[in-house]
Amino acid sequence: MFDLIVKGGTLPDGRVADVGIRGDRIAAIGTLGTDAARVIEATGDLVSPAFVDPHFHMDATLSYGLPRVNASGTLLEGIGLWGELKEIVTVEAMVERALAYCDWAASMGLLAVRTHVDVCDDRLLGVEAMLAVREKVKGWMDLQLVAFPQDGLYRDPTARANLLRALDMGVDVVGGIPHFERTMADGAASVRDLCEIAAERGLPIDFHCDETDDPLSRHIETYAAEVLRTGLQGRAAAGHLTSMHSMDNYYVSKLLPLIAEAGIAAIPNPLINIVLQGRHDSFPKRRGLTRVKEMQAMGITVGWGQDCVLDPWYSLGTADMLDVAFMGLHVAQMTHPDEMRRCFDMVTVENARIMGLDYGLREGAVASLVVLDAGNPVEALRLRPDRLCVIAKGRVVSEKARNDARLSLPGRPETVRRRHLLPQR
Repeated sequence: MFDLIVKGGTLPDGRVADVGIRGDRIAAIGTLGTDAARVIEATGDLVSPAFVDPHFHMDATLSYGLPRVNASGTLLEGIGLWGELKEIVTVEAMVERALAYCDWAASMGLLAVRTHVDVCDDRLLGVEAMLAVREKVKGWMDLQLVAFPQDGLYRDPTARANLLRALDMGVDVVGGIPHFERTMADGAASVRDLCEIAAERGLPIDFHCDETDDPLSRHIETYAAEVLRTGLQGRAAAGHLTSMHSMDNYYVSKLLPLIAEAGIAAIPNPLINIVLQGRHDSFPKRRGLTRVKEMQAMGITVGWGQDCVLDPWYSLGTADMLDVAFMGLHVAQMTHPDEMRRCFDMVTVENARIMGLDYGLREGAVASLVVLDAGNPVEALRLRPDRLCVIAKGRVVSEKARNDARLSLPGRPETVRRRHLLPQR
């Protein structure tokens, strides 16, 4: 007997199957009958692994407008504004806002998040707050914390010591932002320093890397070399990489094999990258998204990140990773059916791989699933549909009734759902 069976759903690979759950694990996938404490009917609906976000800023989320709005819409004003907010924020306010965001995430089937936590504050209020949030949500969300020196490991005089303090407090991942140091040399030195810290402590490492339109910002090259030197292959990630959008093609042809050899995962953040980058351009205006398809062709793991929701850098957002993938496929021009399916995988299984999570639709995996009002991954991207049921570690945490629109049109159906499966090729 199972604790829970999700009955008759369509899996992302097109199979129609039941998913049986015992405890917090998937126990079986196949034709399972109805011998369970509870059966969830998913006939005709897409059953997917939970959504995963490997790049977020939960210490700043839902703070939009505090203490003021980012008038220019630029990355640098956002960083300055966050500095102003840090002076007046409290642990209690950060916890309250972060938990509200986690509630949104539960309703959207987003059950794992890696969040960068600013350590450029001697009080480490953000670290204290996010550690508390991680404890409160651990029963249903996998929350990883990155010690992030927002103002630069060396540019801020106490950032390095605070980063080490944060790791001692239980933060999971070593972070960095080499392009924000005062010189390229300082940026390169910070990369070497941080890789050595991660290697010594046996921790993953995840940088904001080359988040700029400057094609000469090439810290990813140093990062890859240092990952190889310190043995961090497979434990390293690089967020943004927007300078690659502007780099010379010949240099990129040298760079991509190095990234692949180092096993560094790339995390572009399409909603934020296309809003913040290109602000110094007139026309033609760069959109700032890194070279997603080219990296995937080299065998580099690439996932989509949300980055920001209602904070000093971004005035929108709903905790919906399908919004992220939808924007990403447009900007990266990934519109072939195979590419669109890959975009769906990027916010589920690929992001889980980046975070080192045992997620997926296979026996023994963590039973964190979502039932969507869609028939397949491409339709899910097109519709960004309702999450009919969200299961977190074997427990139903969110349910929503199907919300068909009612029509009053002569001679037409009474309801409309907008689902429309195209023939498979």
